[in-house]
Amino acid sequence: MLTLYPSLKNKVVFISGGSSGIGAEIVRAFAAQGSIVAFNGTKPGGGDALIEEVTKAGHAAPYYEPCDVRDIPALQAMLGRVCDKFGAIQVLVNNAGRDDRHSLDELTPEYWDNCLNINLRHQVFATQTVAARARAAQAKASIINMGSISWMRGRPNLIGYTSSKAAISGMTRSLARELGEHGIRVNALVPGAIVTARQSELWRNPEEDKKFIELQCLKFRLESIHVAKPTLFLASDDSEGITGHNLIVDAGLAQVSVVG
Repeated sequence: MLTLYPSLKNKVVFISGGSSGIGAEIVRAFAAQGSIVAFNGTKPGGGDALIEEVTKAGHAAPYYEPCDVRDIPALQAMLGRVCDKFGAIQVLVNNAGRDDRHSLDELTPEYWDNCLNINLRHQVFATQTVAARARAAQAKASIINMGSISWMRGRPNLIGYTSSKAAISGMTRSLARELGEHGIRVNALVPGAIVTARQSELWRNPEEDKKFIELQCLKFRLESIHVAKPTLFLASDDSEGITGHNLIVDAGLAQVSVVG
């Protein structure tokens, strides 16, 4: 069951990569709060399917546009259209990303650039646009960057992904300092091993489940809802004194310095 945060009702919220996985769960969670929700994605039909699901649950239909976050001009133009339609974005969740596997030997400059573009670069430029609109409207805002504990654990075959997610920690702290005087908070949410449809299709199996549960302090697999709930908290006025921090949601996995 979700906690209801009165301060989130009618707030303008944008979630990148919201058509599937963790992002879709975050869209559902904000819709249930009565927020004005907008999101983008690249999953074919994912936007329409999620809108139908949300409306069937009795909530207002979210606004959706297909957009690849690697295309920065298109991303910033889309965010501008959301602001023009609904007003300044008050909650930005920089969620879009892909944890594709790759070894050091097969890495190329093009692959490296793509990893950073899909996992890091868009977060900076989405923040740039949203912060500028919030300042112009003299509106407070909460920006939530999606990190990962993968870099803390030194996960192999993910160097592009882990480098991006490590950089998000530093980026978050710097942006919190730069934007705080304007009433804009910036935090990072740092998930552990989260069960999603993509993870289940590509990598999840009973052996992997057993390994993660053994390494975690809490003995159950985390799902997308366990990320959505703290996202609501960081977006709400209940966290108005929190900025520049990493909130780790990993069932205690990061406490174990095991590579694997």
